[in-house]
This record gives sequence, structure tokens and C-alpha cells, in this order.
Amino acid sequence: MDSEQSHARVLLVDDEAVFRRNIARLLASRKMSVLEAEDGEACLSVLHETPVDVVLLDVKMPGMNGLEVLRRIKAQYDGMEVILLTGQASTRDGVEGIKAGAFDYLGKPVEIDHLVGKIKQAYNKKRMEQAHLEEVAFRESMEKKMVACERLAALGTLAAGVAHEINNPLSIIKQSVKWLTLRMERNAHSEHQIREELAKALGNIDTAVDRASRITHQLLASARNHENHLVETDVGTLVQDAVALVEREAADKGIAFDVHLDPRLRPLRCNPDSLRQVLTNLVLNAVHATPMGGRVTIATEDFGGKGYGFSVADTGIGIPEENLDRIFEPFFTTKPPGAGTGLGLYVTRSILDALGGTITVESRVGRGSRFFVRLPRKADNGNRTA
Repeated sequence: MDSEQSHARVLLVDDEAVFRRNIARLLASRKMSVLEAEDGEACLSVLHETPVDVVLLDVKMPGMNGLEVLRRIKAQYDGMEVILLTGQASTRDGVEGIKAGAFDYLGKPVEIDHLVGKIKQAYNKKRMEQAHLEEVAFRESMEKKMVACERLAALGTLAAGVAHEINNPLSIIKQSVKWLTLRMERNAHSEHQIREELAKALGNIDTAVDRASRITHQLLASARNHENHLVETDVGTLVQDAVALVEREAADKGIAFDVHLDPRLRPLRCNPDSLRQVLTNLVLNAVHATPMGGRVTIATEDFGGKGYGFSVADTGIGIPEENLDRIFEPFFTTKPPGAGTGLGLYVTRSILDALGGTITVESRVGRGSRFFVRLPRKADNGNRTA
């Protein structure tokens, strides 16, 4: 037995003191750490105070019998492995124990090497299950960090365009205020003409303020991470938000947007921030993949009681067939070094998995790509409900 297996922590529960001490001595000689308990109550008391890997549990004991102790162990200590010992060499109690969650059962008198082998198997099973749980926890932690990193990366990419979009309405406001000041000072026109010009200038100011406010709210919404913030959400509004966030970068490349909203579209109960990030990622990817003068088409569809769908299509370079199965892998990117994180589509699919949705892609090299997302009527993070 290797050094890790030899340090298994074993609790031996048996009301026969001589048998218990002999078995404990033999297991200790094989470098196992052995604790003893004379009945069920003592067993539960030891487990409450001391970590144990495997319990050797006698079935026939006064007071609380072994099967009852087994059920309480399984209810209170998830992952604890229990091997039953029965003096009557009857399989009935053993089978009942297996049904209740025991790892295995052995008849008395116990052959020590056979017992050691069973302990080894139970201990290895416990270690593998613990390693799996740790791996799952680590993966979930890394996925959350990747989502956060991708959110920051996306915001960094959009920051210059957002700043430009905010400066535009602010410039209009400043120019309108200067113009109004000059008009009031000169007072050269008739009252009627001045009133019309003032109304036009004030309208420009009001429109510019609304635009700046809308952009800042969109930016703040993209930066939030309210995983459990579920509200009735207008998907069409989220589409418009995503387009607004990337339209400056698209305009620099002469890319036009076609948006087709299904008139049957009804509100979707979901986390709007998460879904907005999905849309923004897909639209931004489409803009990056599309050459000068191309088009990006966004369409929504209501499937009635079966849920919603939306697609983002581009007239870009397309995706080679050998890469279609890899584009959702973390850190996979065909962009030059420093031009992309390789996390956008991975994070997008992770978000959709949490919302109970799916994403698929169709692409032809030189003809463009089309990503299709489907969502249930009610999208709840971590709880899939149709």
C-alpha cells in the first residue's frame, strides 16, 4: 500500500471489545490511523469531533443498530464511506446496507488482508470524489473570473467609442448654449423668429442630453454583475443597446446595421446585464470580422411558448470548418497577439448555459458567419425553466 493510502483515517465501531482491539492493532500495524467506538452513539460523537475517511461498522449492536447508524452517517456526512461488518454471515443486512449507501459489507470473522483491500478501495473512492469536487469548484471559480476579465476587456475595447459618443452631444450642448447667449445679446431678429430659433436650440440640447444619458446608462449596465437580478426585459431594447455601444467602431469601418425585430416579441424574464453582454459580444465580434463597407444583421424571433431566438450575421471573412468546434473554447482566437482575449465566445456560451439557452453558428469562408441564440421563455441563472 502506498504512503497516501496507508494514512487512511479509520473509525472501527463494534461492541465486542476484544474483536475491536485486535482489528485496530492489525490496521495500525499497516500504518493506518485507527479510532474506536463501542456503539452507534459513540460513533456519531467521534465523527462530530474528528475527521475520518472510512467507517468500519458492525451491524448487530445494542441500542442503535448498524443500519440506523449508517443512515445517520449518510444524512450528516456527505462522501463518508462505510463498510459494514456482520457476525451472522448473512447477506440480508449487507444488501440492505448497500441500498442505504454502504460501500460494501464483510462477514465475521474478518480476513485482515481482505478488509485492508476494501478499506483501500473505499479510501481511494473518497479521494477521487473529493478531487472531482475540488476540480468542479476550481472550474466554476475560474469561469467566474473569466467572465469578469472578458467584461473588463469588452469595456476597454468600447471605452474610446463611448467617450467619443458622449463628447458629441456635449459639444452640441456647448455650441447651442453659446449660440443662445449670442442671440440674446444681439436681439437682432423679431420676437417670433427668436422664439423659433430658441425652441430649435433647446430641442438640440434636450436631444443631446438624452443621448449622453442613454450612453452612460448603457455603459454602467454593461459594467454591473448582478447575477440574480431577474426582471421582465425587452430584448429589442437590449439589441439597440448593443448596437449603440459598437456603432462608433462600425462607423469607422463603414459598416451598416440591419435590425429586424419580431413584432410578436414579448418581454423575457432574465438578467438583462448578462443578456446585454451576450449581444454586445456577438455584435462586436461581427464588426471585427467584417471588412470595410460590410453589413451586420441582427434579427429577433418569438417562438411563442417555446421561447425566443436572436441571430447576429455578418458579411465577414467567415470561420474555417476546422475551427468551428473550437471557437467556444477559452483563449482560442485567430486574431493577432494582443488583438483579442479569446474569451468572448467562451464567456457568451457560459452566460447562455446559466440562462438555460443555447448558441450555434453557421459559417462559410469568405461569405460570413451567423450566430443563433435560443432562450427559454423564463431564463433564470442556474435554474433552467421553460
